[in-house]
Amino acid sequence: MALNKRELFLKRRLRVRNKLKAMANGRARLSVHRSSKNISVQLIDDVSGVTLASASSMEKDLGFVGKNNVEASTAVGKAIAERAKKAGIEECYFDRGGFLFHGKIKALAEAAREGGLKF
Repeated sequence: MALNKRELFLKRRLRVRNKLKAMANGRARLSVHRSSKNISVQLIDDVSGVTLASASSMEKDLGFVGKNNVEASTAVGKAIAERAKKAGIEECYFDRGGFLFHGKIKALAEAAREGGLKF
């Protein structure tokens, strides 16, 4: 059964998300989206369906508009950690979606951990 890249991505995303939701225990979800030009992250409360905090490389104050590299991911990770602290969130679970935990996604996660988020 040959699957294309998109189908493999969707299968991986569902597998990751279902495993995380089983262990959620009411914690917020740190959801990551990576495109070819930008990277964005949101802290989502799945119980009430509300976004608690967000950060993106498209924000002008971060200085990485239109860039999707490791440095931009690190800056976005630090920004989401600061905004999570302001929102009163210390623990969450990391939803990488269908993206592999490597490179930009890993840099974002490490920067968020260094900023004080626990996952």
